[in-house]
Amino acid sequence: MEVDIKKDCEGVNWTTVSETLKLVGMGYYGPDLHKKAFEASHTTVFVYHEGKLIGFGRAISDGAYQAAIYDCAVLPEFQGKGLGKVIMKNILSSVSHCNIILYASPGKEGFYQTHGFRKMKTGMAHFMKEKAMKERGFTE
Repeated sequence: MEVDIKKDCEGVNWTTVSETLKLVGMGYYGPDLHKKAFEASHTTVFVYHEGKLIGFGRAISDGAYQAAIYDCAVLPEFQGKGLGKVIMKNILSSVSHCNIILYASPGKEGFYQTHGFRKMKTGMAHFMKEKAMKERGFTE
């Protein structure tokens, strides 16, 4: 499958970003809030197929030694084609000099382990939607 990779936020359909995150069961907000978050990020990656946004991800970072990866998603009909790997490879190459953290949706940890991530023993979180995140298996 031929895809185009974009690394800037120019022309992104933020409604598609919000709807994709909702569709794949990840945390999502209104399009304007996603636009603000992606535009404030250190690294952004958008994958297009025939002009349609089909996947994306981002990293926040201090640019020195810490980074975190968020909002990596691929439309369900395009999953299993290596696009998640393409997104991760592009993000990881831009923050390879950093310690990198992320949190995976329960059951998706294996995908991130193939990229060198390991489970943390001391990870902690303070989520805005505490009850929902506990119900979804993110916290104890």
